[in-house]
Amino acid sequence: MICRPSGHHQLSRVSPLRLAKAKPAFDDLELWLQAQLRKISGKTKLAEAIRYALNRMPKARGYLDDGRLELDNNICERSIRPIALGRKNYLFMGSIGGGKAAAIAYTLIETAKMNDVDPEAWLTWVLQRLPDHKINRIDELMPWNWQVENA
Repeated sequence: MICRPSGHHQLSRVSPLRLAKAKPAFDDLELWLQAQLRKISGKTKLAEAIRYALNRMPKARGYLDDGRLELDNNICERSIRPIALGRKNYLFMGSIGGGKAAAIAYTLIETAKMNDVDPEAWLTWVLQRLPDHKINRIDELMPWNWQVENA
C-alpha cells in the first residue's frame, strides 16, 4: 500500500517534545534490548525477537528526524478497514485478475484520500495525462504531487 503522507517533498519539523521525550525512550529501549540479548541464549525465540527489533531500530529512528512519520501504520490500517471487513465479498470478484484490479483501484483511492485529494478528480486528471506521460516520470502523477489548479 502506498499510504504516503502529503507534503512528502520537504521534511517536516520535528516537535521539540518528540525530541525531548521520544529520543531518550529510543535510546533507553535500544540499550535495554542489547542488555537482555546478552543475558539469554541466542537460540531462543525471545533472542530472535530482540535481534529483529534491534535490526529495525535504525529505520525506526527516522521518526525522530521527520515530523511527518508515525511510529505505527494505524492510518493505513484504518483506511483499509472497510476493505478488510468486506473480504468475503471479494471472493466473488470473478477472477484473480479482477481481484488484483480491485486491489489496485482501492489502493489508488485510499492513497488519494490520505493525501487530502479528491480521488475522482485526481484519477480523472491522471487518466487524461497517462497516455502521453513518460514512465520514468510517473511520480509526477502521484496524489501528493497533484494540485487542484492543475485539473
